[in-house]
Amino acid sequence: MSSSTVWRNWSRIESVTPARVACPGSPDEVVQAIAAARADGLRVKPIGAGHSFTGIAVAPGVQLDLRHLQGVLAVDEQRHRVKLAAGTHLYRLPELLRPYGLALQNMGDIDAQTIAGATSTGTHGTGHAFGGLATQIVAVTLATADGGTMEISENSNPELLDAARLGLGALGVLLDITVQCVPAFQLQAIEKPEPLAEVLAQWEQRGTGADHFEFYWFPHTRTALTKTNTRLPMDAPRKPLGGFQRWLDDDLMSNTVFNWVCNVGKAVPALTPPINRLAQRLTNNREFTDVSTSVFTTKREVRFREMEYALPREEVPDVLRALDRLINQNGWRISFPVEVRVAAPDDIWLSTAHGRETGYVAIHRFFKEDPHTYFRLAEQIFRAHGGRPHWGKMHYQDASTLAPTYPRFGDFLAVRDKLDPERVFANDYLDRVLGA
Repeated sequence: MSSSTVWRNWSRIESVTPARVACPGSPDEVVQAIAAARADGLRVKPIGAGHSFTGIAVAPGVQLDLRHLQGVLAVDEQRHRVKLAAGTHLYRLPELLRPYGLALQNMGDIDAQTIAGATSTGTHGTGHAFGGLATQIVAVTLATADGGTMEISENSNPELLDAARLGLGALGVLLDITVQCVPAFQLQAIEKPEPLAEVLAQWEQRGTGADHFEFYWFPHTRTALTKTNTRLPMDAPRKPLGGFQRWLDDDLMSNTVFNWVCNVGKAVPALTPPINRLAQRLTNNREFTDVSTSVFTTKREVRFREMEYALPREEVPDVLRALDRLINQNGWRISFPVEVRVAAPDDIWLSTAHGRETGYVAIHRFFKEDPHTYFRLAEQIFRAHGGRPHWGKMHYQDASTLAPTYPRFGDFLAVRDKLDPERVFANDYLDRVLGA
């Protein structure tokens, strides 16, 4: 145990000074830390990278820092399954999986999170035939409130697997996660600006016509910046971006220049629309082929706040049009783009894609700007179209409004009552979204 200082999440919207911090070096030490917290009447919350925009990792009691639980624990090469320590960061996976010729089936565009934090909050990528990260989990080990550990897999406690794969940290502390990987692969990437109206008119065809499709829309413009990725074997010809081109596009333009743009937009909001229009005109057409992780993920250094909603896929065009009207009617100046992605349906109880073909719409604001008015009114649009909020991103709902949108919500609460009846792993956020 160590004395604690103020902890802040990446977006700087949540902070807390824990009663104490524990940095366990082994699963046994995690169990011991939980027992010590219970003896002192304190709640326990593990933290990963702090990349959630909600208070899901806020730990006023005992903060469990899992930085020492890292790396590959076991590999089933025949079945392409890899057991990872819960604190392993996603950005380490390329080096860790490379010796086995494996990769994650799909990834989001940020790899700063830990595997436990990303899967527990419902992190996802894009692709109409591919689910979120939690769908790739085949087994987990939990440290439980009663002082023990529990294995959950197809063969051990299988009835709990669809609760534990995306458990919000409410069922216990994840010690390890076994992931169903795939043989390593490349992605051919085609990135180009296209008329927004055409992309929305052809939304179903575009969203399902490629392995992975997404687009960004800068408010105050009429252009969609589309990204279409096609999966290729590792022995296909590789045509990566040159070092200078990657630095120019992904470091200088997307981070250094964009940070300057956001600060200018905050100081002089009237400049935001013309800057956005200039930005979309300067966006390069580019085509390249590289290993999957180099295409899926991008560097994000400009801090922001985010709200993302999962919608029935067919609702996405109407939602984008409604957002456009909302921004124009209120005279807002929004510097950050809207991100649009797709995902396959799944059976995980608290997955935002549970039981339906899903489209995701994410809105953002620069971290120095107040997001609440924009986000609250946008949320009304999302909810009117059947939306479910991403568990790790800002929203204003609670258990009473969330429960009707998840057919297995009550089943998840029953598992929580069984595994953590005294709410050792709760905090204010979980009390709000699951009920106290």
